[in-house]
Amino acid sequence: RSAQEMKHMENISSLLQGGSPGEYQRPDPKSGREAVAAPGEQPWEMIMDKKHFKLWRRPIEGTHLYQYRVFGSYTDVTPRQFFNVQLDTEYRKKWDSLVIKLDVIERDLATGSEVIHWVTHFPYPMYSRDYVYVRRYSVDKENNLMVLVSRAVEHPSVPEDPEYVRVRTYESQMVIRPHKTFDENGFDYLLTYSDNPQTVFPRYCVSWMVSSGMPDFLEKLHTAALKAKKMEIEVRDYMSAKPIESGGEGKASMAGAAEHKSDGTCSPAQLEYA
Repeated sequence: RSAQEMKHMENISSLLQGGSPGEYQRPDPKSGREAVAAPGEQPWEMIMDKKHFKLWRRPIEGTHLYQYRVFGSYTDVTPRQFFNVQLDTEYRKKWDSLVIKLDVIERDLATGSEVIHWVTHFPYPMYSRDYVYVRRYSVDKENNLMVLVSRAVEHPSVPEDPEYVRVRTYESQMVIRPHKTFDENGFDYLLTYSDNPQTVFPRYCVSWMVSSGMPDFLEKLHTAALKAKKMEIEVRDYMSAKPIESGGEGKASMAGAAEHKSDGTCSPAQLEYA
């Protein structure tokens, strides 16, 4: 599915591309909305059109929230560097000033899934938010793709803290396609994202925060990848970290998940995803 969505966005990008590389012609609003909607899907609305990326959003049915989608390119960083910097929680504590806490709570060696606890500053006067989510990544060398998916879960080791607002609805999917190889500069990426920050602020305020905050985060991520490249900051190579096939800690972790499923601690949907 990730590969299909990436291909769809690449086709849309080529339709919108202008005469010279990196320059785009802004379509009229209606064609821009319809262009990025797959058959049977609710249409996307383009809300930002920059040289290196485009940002769309669409309403999530039955809520006051939006789902967001960014499609962009970088030519000065390798896909491997960009991918590793996203996954390295210790390095993110250094380059992302909004992070209050970012820890791996549990890791399943058999699948590579990790449960993360993330506490982040929100714009004043809002309280800080905390997220508990499971993430899994895949590097598909045959199809020249890298995928990182995350989704909110519950975990018995991280009860709610009255100091923070717990975000219970959160999904993120990043797809990276190298222009050439994983270790040569240049790639396209597609980020699809939604969450419910549980704020009493009007929808247009939340929409503005997300639509301005996401490009800011991506630029910080890009800069961090550049620094890792130029300064040779030690970042773990997640492409080389292969999950074990069976046994040991991985099995124990999954057995624990099965126990939580039986006693009702986590929902079946969450555990199937994890």
